[in-house]
Amino acid sequence: MKTFTVRTTEHDQMVDITNELNNYVKASGVKEGVLVVSSLHTTAGITVNENADPDVKTDFLRRLDEVYPWEHPEDLHGEGNTASHLKTSTVGSSEIMIISDGELVLGTWQGVYFCEFDGPRQRKFVAKLL
Repeated sequence: MKTFTVRTTEHDQMVDITNELNNYVKASGVKEGVLVVSSLHTTAGITVNENADPDVKTDFLRRLDEVYPWEHPEDLHGEGNTASHLKTSTVGSSEIMIISDGELVLGTWQGVYFCEFDGPRQRKFVAKLL
């Protein structure tokens, strides 16, 4: 297992971690298997989505804000970040990806993202090869 650190710079942000994960797989020498990637936070997730058009990330985060506004008069959580917990549960905290011929199997337009919902912060995610 490898632990990665990411420094986010925005309150809501999608950080492309595809290259870091591909480098990890290549350095491992694993040719066939799976890679599990998991966020270690309740207010940040992992997702696979389009990485060709940057507007996808903008739209993705905007639409999550529409569904889960940061401030809601009935939220009770003392830290005031209920929206970030809901976004993380919606996106998910982990992804499983196939490795073939020593590389992640991703579609033409796909990338792997660390999704920050309560930043900016220094965050961690882990990857495990199976």
